[in-house]
Amino acid sequence: MTSPSSPSDREKVVSKLPPWLRQELKIRTAQLRVDIQDAVHEGIAHWSALASAPSPVDTSGAESFSTWLPAGQWESFRSGSKDRGVSLIQGLAQAVRLWLEMNPAPTVKRPSVVRRIVVCNQKGGVGKTAVTAGTAEALAEDPSTLHPVRVARQLARVPSAEDADHTHQATHTTPLDLEDLPGLGMRVLLVDFDPQGHLTKQLGHQPLPIGGDSLTCHMAGEAKGPLSELIVPVPDERFGDRLHILPACTDAFLLDVRLSTVRAREAALERALAPVESDYDVILIDCPPSLGLSMDAAIYYGRRRDTEQPGASGALIVVQAEDSSADAYDLLTSQINDLRDDLSLDIDYLGLVVNLYDGRRGYIATSSLQAWMDIKDPRVVAIVPDLKEQREAVRVKQPLFVYAPKGDQAVALRALAREIS
Repeated sequence: MTSPSSPSDREKVVSKLPPWLRQELKIRTAQLRVDIQDAVHEGIAHWSALASAPSPVDTSGAESFSTWLPAGQWESFRSGSKDRGVSLIQGLAQAVRLWLEMNPAPTVKRPSVVRRIVVCNQKGGVGKTAVTAGTAEALAEDPSTLHPVRVARQLARVPSAEDADHTHQATHTTPLDLEDLPGLGMRVLLVDFDPQGHLTKQLGHQPLPIGGDSLTCHMAGEAKGPLSELIVPVPDERFGDRLHILPACTDAFLLDVRLSTVRAREAALERALAPVESDYDVILIDCPPSLGLSMDAAIYYGRRRDTEQPGASGALIVVQAEDSSADAYDLLTSQINDLRDDLSLDIDYLGLVVNLYDGRRGYIATSSLQAWMDIKDPRVVAIVPDLKEQREAVRVKQPLFVYAPKGDQAVALRALAREIS
């Protein structure tokens, strides 16, 4: 069955495909950034060029499937199917399977140097932990499954209170349709660098016991075993075995004191994590609100290494659309600039994340957001809405992407992960 030609000189074709094959086609074309209609066109062309039909495909349960093909291709394919003694549904299934075999899923692109993302702000309560966890979850999601993403765009204006019904979105220009994209499939390590251990507890784990081994011990040169033995997985099939966490230990409250006697203390975190870096593509550091030596070590760890491209690693700063975040931001950037100057480091800003945003709070929220937008460098790379799903996920000790994988916060954090990738 066909409809009249479209303006692009294609005709709409309606047939059937089994759901599993249709889903595989949808995923593969998304992975390869190919239009489905082009994939079907190419598959039919290759099928028609074969000397004989390939082996049969199980088409039981086939459901309606439509696409657009170049004018005349479907009629030619119909004739070819008849000559080979197969139904149109079987022939189309064979053509789609042939295209899938000729276009295998791409392998995940691994960075040559592990990326190090330091999630920070000197103010507590802005949601650094939630952003750290959500970004890591987005980076580690299954690359053979599609997930809803609203791709980020630079804001043209700040929404007013009258726009409140639209503010719980990843962007605030003309609303964009969600796009189903494959997960990024990165191997990710979360490092809970905050002695309060919120990240560890939110993901359902317990902080490491006092008196045992910990990241603090490794940074102080008093390791009691391999650091890898302290790392635990964040279990869920959407992450496979790609998402791990190095739990916090409350001994980190004394980290600054212990670092004061350590040689080259700025490099202490790097020395501690170096043995496990080769196991991961991305390491995210959930920093405490601190101006001390431990924060110096975290910033140093996120510096650009000799073989890295600009923007691969660096500081991701979480703020809120209110005045106290701006004061804390000034303190943080002063600390970063001092390290840059004192140690001659290249420290990149990966961007600003405006977290827990709700335009219904009125002028304070919208004007503060505009102030963040006006900074430009670092630029705003995501606006994450203030919704109940994150708090509920924390309460039940589940990752946000397990608890509410299709919610607006997850959608926004997927866009953030792609924006800084």
